[in-house]
Amino acid sequence: MAMTAKIDVKGEDLLTSLEELVQAVLQLEDISAVLVPQQLPMKNMVMPMLVSDPAQLNGVDPLAPVFPMNGAKLVSRLSRKTIGGKIAVFMRPCEIRAFIELVKLKQGRTEELIILGLDCLGAYRNTDFMRFVGEDISRSSLEFYQNAIAGNTSGGKDIDLAPACKACEYPVPAGADITIALLGVNTEDHLLLLSASEKGDELISRLDLPPAQPEKARQEAIEALVSQRKVYRDNMFEETGAAVDSLEKLTSYLAACVNCYNCRVACPVCYCKECVFVTDVFNHEPIQYLQWAQRKGAIKMPTDTVFYHITRLAHMSTACVGCGQCSNACPNDISVMELFRTVARQTQQAFEYEAGRDIDEKPPLSEFREDEFSEVVGIGA
Repeated sequence: MAMTAKIDVKGEDLLTSLEELVQAVLQLEDISAVLVPQQLPMKNMVMPMLVSDPAQLNGVDPLAPVFPMNGAKLVSRLSRKTIGGKIAVFMRPCEIRAFIELVKLKQGRTEELIILGLDCLGAYRNTDFMRFVGEDISRSSLEFYQNAIAGNTSGGKDIDLAPACKACEYPVPAGADITIALLGVNTEDHLLLLSASEKGDELISRLDLPPAQPEKARQEAIEALVSQRKVYRDNMFEETGAAVDSLEKLTSYLAACVNCYNCRVACPVCYCKECVFVTDVFNHEPIQYLQWAQRKGAIKMPTDTVFYHITRLAHMSTACVGCGQCSNACPNDISVMELFRTVARQTQQAFEYEAGRDIDEKPPLSEFREDEFSEVVGIGA
């Protein structure tokens, strides 16, 4: 039976309560380390930290509206082989969904992990976050949280949530062993821990937390947020689809691409150890460039930019979870996420698949289904 427990929030200090929870988890005998977002002492930034010493848990900040990288890649590195100890990992919903895809692709394992997820209110672009916090990061996360829970995600100075977050219909961390519930909860008084697995039940029991009941307002708060985000998402799909519905439009959409490949590096489900685009395959001979230019009169440099994105779309649109790290990493502000989510939605719908939905659901094209695309292959005709 799924367990629900309560954590008291003292003095309305939500971050301190979360840090005390992380410390309590790390002090359990069989937990070797925790992976948790933490404020950096040397810079006003929040980054994932792998902590084994409870004394080093200073500035735990999973509420920070910043998303410097998708932690699924880090959890993949920590879990793809036996590590010899349990690690508790704190992840956003899109990080959990990306990690589920990596597990299916044999790039990660869950046996030595306990996954804790928080309801996600979204994040700013990295550069916007730096403007938002200014010189003092200490109160910025609580300021954002209090405003966002009231429906105001603006950070001032023309700062708002990243488009990926505005379009994300998964604010609740499905796939976590334990959900730290924020939506619909009176977080000035307490937090709720909702177990979703035997690992979660065991952890709550060992933390010796008082039992609680799920709050009725929670489902209403979730539905209201999801409804708002779906409106933005559907408008995004429509606008992006119209912007790339021909090769000419797609070429224009991607015109500022410089083949830096940052989007590939930032993508949590781009897992190939060697990418064809960083091999000699696209290291063309000098004469080829001249011949192309002479044949067409002019060519855009660097070449192969559109082909690069089409190849990536064909490779991983079935696994895209829409986390937005591709756009976050683009130096020229190309709306990469909007393009990839729009195509991924169509690809995943065609296969009746949803990336990150279920760890036991087989990825498309990995198993034979006799009734799949019968109108194309002619089976049963």
